[in-house]
Amino acid sequence: MRRWLSRGPLIGVVVPVYGVERYLDEFVRTLVAQRHRRWEAVIVDDGSTDRSGEIADGWARRDHRISVVHQANAGLGAARNAGLEHVRGDYLAFLDSDDLLQPTAFADLVASLEESGSDFATGAILQWLSKDNSDFDGPYHEPPWMRRLHNPPMRRARIEDRPEILGDVFAWNKLFRRSWWDAQGLTWPEGVRYEDQPTTTRAFLDGTFDVLSQTTYVWRIREGSITQTRASSLQDLADRWETKRMSLASVRAHGSAEVEQVFVDRVLAGDLWRYFLLVPGCSPEWWRLLRSGVLELWGSRTLVESGLPPVHRLAGWLVAEDRRADVTALMEWVAGLDGPAPRVQDVATGAWRLSVPHSVLDETTVDPAALGLRDHEV
Repeated sequence: MRRWLSRGPLIGVVVPVYGVERYLDEFVRTLVAQRHRRWEAVIVDDGSTDRSGEIADGWARRDHRISVVHQANAGLGAARNAGLEHVRGDYLAFLDSDDLLQPTAFADLVASLEESGSDFATGAILQWLSKDNSDFDGPYHEPPWMRRLHNPPMRRARIEDRPEILGDVFAWNKLFRRSWWDAQGLTWPEGVRYEDQPTTTRAFLDGTFDVLSQTTYVWRIREGSITQTRASSLQDLADRWETKRMSLASVRAHGSAEVEQVFVDRVLAGDLWRYFLLVPGCSPEWWRLLRSGVLELWGSRTLVESGLPPVHRLAGWLVAEDRRADVTALMEWVAGLDGPAPRVQDVATGAWRLSVPHSVLDETTVDPAALGLRDHEV
């Protein structure tokens, strides 16, 4: 085993760093602790104004497998692309500097790819809602949607085998074969947030991949790191629409109607509920941008057909209809509920639908489909 580890495939690891002095040391410790020891990492200090660069330099002095590149701030995508120029290896990993690796992450991903010959592999993740200065103690949980996407595991799959895997949009739980990455000309978008999705979408569409049920990565969701101030900014929403637009263009170019339908309904719409929550108090410009994106990407199909939860499908329909006051009232009402929104069954048809108080929304002015429930939602 020791001989295989010393001669096994080399992993080139790219780690962009910006303003993570509280978390970087803990992250690097999980990298150094990997059971697969043949890796070389470049930490790209993307113009950090805190001690992140110093901490990275300290690790480079302690472990010959780590090197550091310091550059002016250019954003996550540009930092990843810069790191690509400095790493070598049979495989590529792109990790975030405030998260954590499971001890067998590299070993599990490499073993799968060496056996299957696939172009890349993706591992399951755990989420950790972390407060500042937390220790490495959890608790962690596997999101239900991640469990669904990664079970059962698959080897040498194509996107038609599991189109919903396009919802696994993350860069950091994957290991890519370097020769395939270069042959495809893959890079990360620069100058835009949410840069993971366009590139991972292209990878899933163009390559063969392994889907592992083992958890390989702990995604630290920092308390306060995803704030209403950021999400409610015009630039943030514009970036979200742009990366969705880029991803949808790739899916349409792929040419599979089934894959496109799953992508539009179940993947592309998946995070919109976060934005609907921000409608109360949003600016007129932000509302117009939200609505224009919904109309552009879903059009006449509407979000009623999407995989969003019932209340958010209704909110999506109201957004498309330009009913801002109704979306505001709906989101404020839902925020005050102790549990799921109430349901009611139609006596004549037996169909179930949402039951929204008249003081919140006049249901007679709403398309019945926007209120309808699916069998598993009753």
